[in-house]
Amino acid sequence: MITVQARATFGPEGPFKLTSIERRDLQPHDVLIEIKYAGICHSDIHTARGEWGPVQYPLVPGHEIAGIVAEVGSEVTKYAVGDRVGVGCMVDSCRECENCRKGEEQYCLKGNTGTYAAIDRYGQYTQGGYSTRIVVTEDFVVRIPDGIELDVAAPLLCAGITTYSPLRHWGAAPGKKVAVVGFGGLGHMAVKLAHAMGAEVTVLSQTLSKKEDGLRLGADRYYATSDPETFKKLAGSFDLIVNTVSAKIDINAYLSLLGLGGTLVNVGAPAEPLEVNVFSLIGHRRSFAGSMIGGIRETQEMLDFCAEHRIAPEIEVISANRIDEAWERVLASDVRYRFVIDIGTMEQP
Repeated sequence: MITVQARATFGPEGPFKLTSIERRDLQPHDVLIEIKYAGICHSDIHTARGEWGPVQYPLVPGHEIAGIVAEVGSEVTKYAVGDRVGVGCMVDSCRECENCRKGEEQYCLKGNTGTYAAIDRYGQYTQGGYSTRIVVTEDFVVRIPDGIELDVAAPLLCAGITTYSPLRHWGAAPGKKVAVVGFGGLGHMAVKLAHAMGAEVTVLSQTLSKKEDGLRLGADRYYATSDPETFKKLAGSFDLIVNTVSAKIDINAYLSLLGLGGTLVNVGAPAEPLEVNVFSLIGHRRSFAGSMIGGIRETQEMLDFCAEHRIAPEIEVISANRIDEAWERVLASDVRYRFVIDIGTMEQP
């Protein structure tokens, strides 16, 4: 086993503590990655606090991982020592079901293996990227293009692909009107990506406090959803709405903003159920859909797209001893727009 340093939470209320965890010895197709940066995702908080179901402690979250290959297994062909690589929300799948064969491993019919809080094929409990090193099979590692720095690459492995996948699937392109609900870690990436795809982009946020940022990052319009006039003014306006909010909202109100045949896609994952009135759908042949991350192939496509279009998340780099503070700020929407942990500070008191 390989012993590495990590920051773990030992219960649903934290706090994070420096600890040691074990990684498996390299199997023939494994890659050992020296983690340089790890993004903080709202999913980390939901999971660690047991809001999506029971978890095992101590828990090391983190599924936005960017680093350097430090060692490879005897049969690895895709990567070499020194390569710049990333790991996202999953580290394995069955690789045999219909969805896996299509390159949609995120929808593995037997269930993919999460980067943390899951049991892998070796019977081990997976631990995530708030750590110095990780071992992952080469098929679930992606290459970070030279045009993307490692610190900004980390959030692309969740926030980037989570918004890129539905935008691609539902056809964000010139002539399409796309609305993004929420302007946080996911929302600001959705705006940048939809803009680069050529769509007309509108942000729907609770207030106008981030309007200047929204317009600067690619939005054509920015509206406050706390203003009831917004829903009257924009009724029937959009082809696609991407909801990035991880809290309960009035889905029916947002469905009313779709035009004929439009789709509202949920990528935010609130712990509470969302209520949908069927009449919000059938009147204009509207659809309410969900989307997760992308498969490995699409994740690589997203990284290459971001490199080509010079797209990067807006980040705030923090030391590992500030994770608790960062989590509280995420919950208070006090980050513009993604925290990234500098793993080189792992052992700082």
